[in-house]
Amino acid sequence: MEIKVKAIHFDATEKLEQFINKKVDKLVKHHEEITNAEVTLKVVKPETAMNKEASIKLAMPRTEDLFANKVADTFEEAVDLAVDALKRQLEKTKKEK
Repeated sequence: MEIKVKAIHFDATEKLEQFINKKVDKLVKHHEEITNAEVTLKVVKPETAMNKEASIKLAMPRTEDLFANKVADTFEEAVDLAVDALKRQLEKTKKEK
């Protein structure tokens, strides 16, 4: 699975990218057919708490793309929440087949 990380208006650290890759890679355990993932990070309102947004889009053959978008205090937390949401979506798509 190919994972693309896009940070809007800032540079993501190597450590953050490694964290994202590790988390998103685990989604393959829930569904082997995931071909790629696009992770978009952005700061919503710089002056407030809960301002880090992570959006993850998963592409799979023969099904619609799955998408999750979460906002939290840190990018790591937002990615965790989005990955959890995608796990639930992947479980649903497996049951529908």
